[in-house]
Amino acid sequence: MKAIITHSYGDPDQLTWTDQPDPKVGPDSVLVRVKAVGVNPVDWKVLAGYLDPLMNVHFPLIPGWDVAGVVERTGLDATEFAVGDEVVGYVRKDEVQHGTFAELVAAPVRTLARKPAALSWQQAAGLPLAGLTALQVLDRVGVTKGETVLVHAASGGVGSLGVQIAVARGARVIGTASERNHDFLRSLGAEPVTYGDGLAGRVRELAPDGVDAAVDFVGNGVIDVSQELLRDTSRVASIADNDVLEKGGHMVWVRPDSAGLAALGDLADAGKLTVHVDTVLPLSQAAEAFRRSQEGRTRGKIVLEVS
Repeated sequence: MKAIITHSYGDPDQLTWTDQPDPKVGPDSVLVRVKAVGVNPVDWKVLAGYLDPLMNVHFPLIPGWDVAGVVERTGLDATEFAVGDEVVGYVRKDEVQHGTFAELVAAPVRTLARKPAALSWQQAAGLPLAGLTALQVLDRVGVTKGETVLVHAASGGVGSLGVQIAVARGARVIGTASERNHDFLRSLGAEPVTYGDGLAGRVRELAPDGVDAAVDFVGNGVIDVSQELLRDTSRVASIADNDVLEKGGHMVWVRPDSAGLAALGDLADAGKLTVHVDTVLPLSQAAEAFRRSQEGRTRGKIVLEVS
């Protein structure tokens, strides 16, 4: 099979498109013929070595945790899926080496769910990691119907899905973004505010009594302003700022969850959730996708597709 690999930590330029052995398929796994894969900031952070203190990474490394494709073979005890099933997955394993940036992926069934019929292959590839992150963060702060939630970086890959999930729950959403993305946020059901200095005052204009919960998908020191606006300062969660723990909030590291992924698929098929795809490139151009992700200006998702 063809795959993207790197032989060491470094920058995107060292990613190569090359031949690799087909993956072995364990008893509780299936072999997926890849249609498309999602690109996430964590992918280039793994490549740069930033996760080395947290995870065992082995080389040569095939990056990537998001996948959408078709089951080509099933393991001895992988009864949840059959050959020909269309699936999506957040295929994070205990150790990092055999990722999804390849023509074939061996995926444990615990990381997979059926592909939502309402989403294209490109959209489906952008759903797993970002969608599960948004879902698990909102669950951690307990967002429910009738509440007001502040979403930081609401137009990004995770934020835009978080907005839609919260709206589907019946929450009022105030989302931070640059002005160029305000109409996009309105289309998702959020009330946009510009991030940066004076944010608390702008949010108070929309919610004079403050907000019920806040979720941080960007970092950049937004925990303090969130707690200034929260009625209960513990109802803040972040995926990007470890200081949130010292300040009484929650740090979330997304976990594979087939049930959660299936729930996201149900929202998509009900017309309540879609994935905005910003950029589509061939899998062989993963280095360019990483560079674009590093810029941090993406609206929605970057996706690589296999022809």
